[in-house]
Amino acid sequence: MKHTTGSIEVITGSMFCGKTDELIRRLRRATIARQKVQVFKPAMDNRYALEKVTSHAGSEYSAQPVQNARAILELLEPATTVVGIDEAQFFDETIILLAQELADRGVRLIIAGLDTDFRGEPFGPMPVLMAKAEVVDKLHAICMVCGQLASRTQRLVDGKPARYHDPIVIVGASEMYEARCRAHHEVPTA
Repeated sequence: MKHTTGSIEVITGSMFCGKTDELIRRLRRATIARQKVQVFKPAMDNRYALEKVTSHAGSEYSAQPVQNARAILELLEPATTVVGIDEAQFFDETIILLAQELADRGVRLIIAGLDTDFRGEPFGPMPVLMAKAEVVDKLHAICMVCGQLASRTQRLVDGKPARYHDPIVIVGASEMYEARCRAHHEVPTA
């Protein structure tokens, strides 16, 4: 079933807040509604399975890994009405134009990604995607220090907070990242 108007939905928050679980939930509902769904993820995200989006909790959904956002347009089938994109923070700014173009064509985009990097700063194209979206859901994890709501991703190197000038992108999971609240998120500058 074709949507009468396209839209952009963004699911965001820190690591371990359930972004991919929520993406998968929405994709399954679209599939139940007999909508044609295609799902994409950056090829660099190889933590669990190359051709699936997989949550830290173990939920999964088939996906096509792509090197860049342009590849999504090349792989998009004409009958597709719902496009899911996981780990959108790893794409370049082209994803913004792609999202607008697909929504203008009547496609429903459901995009999941980190809103901030380990330093607590806006991550890649996510702030612009959030601004252009019709719906933005910011999810929260639980702080691994105090148990309060967590909105930050803490990178750890040998059990200590990563330094501000460390590389921004290092793909990993619970072995090097924790969810933290504002009070317990640490990013040493020296």
